[in-house]
Amino acid sequence: MAGRFSLLEEELSCPVCTEIFRDPVLLKCSHSFCKACLQKWWREKGSRECPVCRRKSSMDIPLNLSLRNTCEAFLKERSQRATAGSEELCSLHSEKLKLFCLEDQIPICAICQTSKKHENHKLRPVQEAAEEYKDKLRTALAPLQEKLKAFNEVKLICDQTAEHIKSQAQRTERQIKMEFEKLQQFLKDEEAARIAALREEEEQKSQMMKEKIEKMTEEISSLSEQIRAIEQELGAEDISFLQSYKDTVKRAQCTLQDPEKVSGALVDVAKHLGNLKYRVWEKMLGTVQYTPVTLDPNTANPNLSLSEDLTRITLKAASYYEHQ
Repeated sequence: MAGRFSLLEEELSCPVCTEIFRDPVLLKCSHSFCKACLQKWWREKGSRECPVCRRKSSMDIPLNLSLRNTCEAFLKERSQRATAGSEELCSLHSEKLKLFCLEDQIPICAICQTSKKHENHKLRPVQEAAEEYKDKLRTALAPLQEKLKAFNEVKLICDQTAEHIKSQAQRTERQIKMEFEKLQQFLKDEEAARIAALREEEEQKSQMMKEKIEKMTEEISSLSEQIRAIEQELGAEDISFLQSYKDTVKRAQCTLQDPEKVSGALVDVAKHLGNLKYRVWEKMLGTVQYTPVTLDPNTANPNLSLSEDLTRITLKAASYYEHQ
């Protein structure tokens, strides 16, 4: 039975995280992955390819509902087996497991206590050992809960900042339009160019916050799942708890770094609005040729021809020959 479950668990495990599938999605190459694992893989690799066969994939990644239902049924059955396992007897002597060997970290029966295998080993009653290790696990759980709280707080700030970025962009756009309404066609071209720059910055900043929010969401989800699993173990019967204690302690170790504070994410309003009229006027001035002398056609000699912009003169041909 154990072998059958081990093989089934392997078949129902994500190739990326090696855990039982969570929200499995199916690629066209027939490989399945946790949705979060696949998205994280694609972000890190920079390409939408299958982590197993490297085949390119499209944007459409449907949920594998059949596989998800199978995984849920497997987890439910495994949980029921773990609960039923609290009544297990010693595999060697068919006696109740009443003691816990501190050296070997396993529950044993009274006969095992007198065996050579456990000679001079420190032992504790199962209930006493379970309570002691539960206390240790509760202590290990506290930092995880604090870290989850920190991630939630930073995510809240990220959500508010994302909304503020949008509000800033809208407000700045209105101010830019008010300034450009006073100008002619040249200024309308400038308006379009500066709004495009604002849009680009908004997109960059919004994309940065979107990626940060997605990362926070993934890490919060991971921590929440880790905490739920540990809390579930804390609620298990003593024997089942002690049998899985080693693995549970390992899962309680947090490898995530503390969340980074949000900085440098807001729209650079000063860059878009600072000295706007002067900078636009200065740019417009650069496109206009300045002529210090303007010729007056009303006082010019009749033998001279003035250009349309009143900046150049030429001698009329007829006047030249008459002079000769």
